[in-house]
Amino acid sequence: MGDFWFYIKMGLEHVLDLSAYDHILFLAALTIPFSFKSWKKVLLLASIFTATHCLSLALSTYEILVVDVGFIEFLIPVTIFITAVFNLVYVKADVQHKSMFLHSIATACFGLIHGFGFSNYFKMLMAEEEDKITPLLGFAFGIELSQLVIVISVLIVTWLMQNVFKVKQSIYIIIASIAVLLITIPMLIATFPF
Repeated sequence: MGDFWFYIKMGLEHVLDLSAYDHILFLAALTIPFSFKSWKKVLLLASIFTATHCLSLALSTYEILVVDVGFIEFLIPVTIFITAVFNLVYVKADVQHKSMFLHSIATACFGLIHGFGFSNYFKMLMAEEEDKITPLLGFAFGIELSQLVIVISVLIVTWLMQNVFKVKQSIYIIIASIAVLLITIPMLIATFPF
C-alpha cells in the first residue's frame, strides 16, 4: 500500500509541478470556456485526459508503443496552442448546448501525447517494479486529483471574473485564451524539432 501512495503523490506532483507547467496550462486552456454550471462536462474532459494519459503510459511501460520523446515534447505545446485557438474560434458557442464530441476526441488525443511526454521518466521508475498495475493506478489517481484541483481553481477564477468583476464570458475567454497562447509560443519555439 505504501507504493500505491508513493505513486499517487508522484501523480499529484507531476501535474502540479510549477516548473513543468505544461499540464497546468493545458488544463487551464481546456477549462477556460466552462463555468460551474457545466462542471460535468469539464469533469468528463479531465477524466478523458487522465484515461488516455495513463493509456499512453501503459503502452510505453509495457513497450507496446514507443514514441520519439523529442517530437512529443514539441507536440505538447502544440496541443495547448490548439486548445486555446479552439476556445477563440468557438468563443460565441453556447457551452451548455454544444456537442462535446469534438472536444472529447481532441482531449483524448492530447492526453495520449501528454502521457508519452512523461513515459521515459515513468519507465525508468518502473524498471525495478514487477507489479506495474499498482503504480499505474496510483499515478492515475494522483493525476485525477491534481487535475480536479486545477479545474476547480480555473472555475473559481472564471466565477470571480464573471460574477465579481463583471467581465462578459466571451471577453474572459478571449483574454484568457490569448494569455495561454502568449505563454505557449516560447514553448513551441524552444521545442521546435526542425
